[in-house]
Amino acid sequence: VAAIDKPHLHLWETGVIRITRHPQAMGQIMWCFAHCAWIGSSTVVSASTVLVLHHLYSVWHGDRRLQREHGEAFEILKERTSVVPFQAIIEGRQQVPSDYYKEFLRGPYVLVVSGTIAAYFAHPWMMAGAALLKW
Repeated sequence: VAAIDKPHLHLWETGVIRITRHPQAMGQIMWCFAHCAWIGSSTVVSASTVLVLHHLYSVWHGDRRLQREHGEAFEILKERTSVVPFQAIIEGRQQVPSDYYKEFLRGPYVLVVSGTIAAYFAHPWMMAGAALLKW
């Protein structure tokens, strides 16, 4: 019973974790670099620098916490995965199965991809709405 039992964390090494152990942080870092390259203003560079530093800290802290809480189980996961996207696959520590797409055809992945595509196409309306703000 969830209300009584202590929550348990399973250390997965499938799906997006095959690609990177910290997908949200790596995605945010890539987003920051893309926005810096596209816009390049001092404001974007400053904000992106802070965000990248924050996410690098979160990667370090997250790995440290998982090591402390899961010990040997996390060491095994750490040996088979990587922080840098695709590094474990390139080095042969992780194998991509031939039916890899089945790992991604799940509700949460579909929701995130759909939301990302919707946000991309909604950018013109977001920009127009932002222009109406009289700050």
